[in-house]
Amino acid sequence: MQMENFAPIMFAGLVVIMLIGFPVAFSLSALGLFSGFFAIEMGWFPAGFMGNLPLNVFGILSNETLLAIPFFTLMGAVLEKCGLAEDMLDSMGQLFGPVRGGLGYSVIIVGFILGAITGTVAGQVIAMAMISLPVMMRYGYNMRYSTGVLAASGTITQLVPPSLVLIVMADQLGTDVGQMYKGAWGPSILQVIIFAIYTFIISRIWPSYVPGVPAEARTLQGWALWAKCLRGIIPSAILIFAVLGSMGGLPFMDHAIATPTEAGAMGAVGSLILAAIHRRLNWPMLKEAMNGTMRLTAMVVFILIGSRVFSLVFQGVDGAKWIEHMLSGLPGGQIGFLIAVNVFVFFLAFFLDFFEIAFIILPMLGPVAAKLGIDMVWFGVLLCVNMQTSFMHPPFGFALFYLRGIADTLFKNGALPRKIESRDIYLGAIPWVGLQLLLVAIVIFFPQTVTVFLDKKVEVDIDKVNLEMPADLQSGPESSGINMDDPFGNKKSAEPDALPMPEPEPPAPAPGADTKQ
Repeated sequence: MQMENFAPIMFAGLVVIMLIGFPVAFSLSALGLFSGFFAIEMGWFPAGFMGNLPLNVFGILSNETLLAIPFFTLMGAVLEKCGLAEDMLDSMGQLFGPVRGGLGYSVIIVGFILGAITGTVAGQVIAMAMISLPVMMRYGYNMRYSTGVLAASGTITQLVPPSLVLIVMADQLGTDVGQMYKGAWGPSILQVIIFAIYTFIISRIWPSYVPGVPAEARTLQGWALWAKCLRGIIPSAILIFAVLGSMGGLPFMDHAIATPTEAGAMGAVGSLILAAIHRRLNWPMLKEAMNGTMRLTAMVVFILIGSRVFSLVFQGVDGAKWIEHMLSGLPGGQIGFLIAVNVFVFFLAFFLDFFEIAFIILPMLGPVAAKLGIDMVWFGVLLCVNMQTSFMHPPFGFALFYLRGIADTLFKNGALPRKIESRDIYLGAIPWVGLQLLLVAIVIFFPQTVTVFLDKKVEVDIDKVNLEMPADLQSGPESSGINMDDPFGNKKSAEPDALPMPEPEPPAPAPGADTKQ
């Protein structure tokens, strides 16, 4: 066997072990080690090549950027349990209730706000479904629209800063986290607008699907209603501004005063303050949040270690060159490459989690994109938009699993009038997956949706730099009257004129010599 044929075999083996269902981190490590030993036996690289593996692992564990993940995870876990979602959904539902589709608008807006402060799909989908799904069923909302909007609004958190996906993207692509956050704001806002437009169209074509809430069901009105809305929005906005603004992750901010890790630590402290304000800060809640943070952080670290074992051997057998030759030869240049990559990632998301795609696939795609002249921030945000669909794919989308579980619980508790079938959940998700793919196409063909908020790069073309001498200097120092002893015209401080040297004294006569003449 030739070495150039082994890289495709490794990639095919990667796909096979992913489909088996065994934990990805250990599968990657086993495949990488087995392939490495086989390559050493074949003489493709020396045994000392595998000695780089411990250095790679220690490099991962000392990466300060990834230290932000547990901080942001803890922040989201605390806010998920502090009652913020309940207050915001109740107030927003009453504010938009009279409008057809008002409950749908409130779920979309609250999903966007919660996504900017929690960053967890599971908690967001579960919290919003527990509160909004019984209300939607009570007032006659279409079952498939209700399940679809709840699942889709929960996945917005993967794109809205400070998303954990964007931190991983920035680390794998070698870009600044603050720049990645700035680039994600445009698609995030556009995603909310697309969802709202779809809800508006539904309310006009099929008004019975999204009826307004009757007046007798609205318990708050006037200033009391606005006060409750602002009580949930203002603290959230302050926390978002403090966390993202400190690291330069907000539009039109050119400077950062904190690293992503420091901003994450500040966000974790801010979440504890918000939990105390809502009188939910207690030891059981904090212990549960820390337990969830520990589990997610351990999962991320082990996946990253496994992917590094695989990628080290894959690069050792020239797998990177194989990927580059295969993708750079696609027709259509940059657009052809982006379309092919997004189709590949879309189908890969049926089986893999976004962390797995980011750690395993992105290191293979990033160098090819860089050689094609694609901006890394734009490329990372584009793939993040695509990977939103990994939570919405029927039948493997995790958001659909969360929704399935909470719907069964609500039905058993008597909160729902009838059981929600899996068919309704899956069919309800399809239109929203189409809306997410529409955003992918918009970002590909209109890069300004990402780059509009990015810092402008100052580029200097060295070939166009001209050095010109003054005309007087070109004609010679004699004609210009330039003092060549001091050509730069520096004025020395006043010094006294040089004194004449004293006359040398005559030598003393030798002893015993006659001094008389």
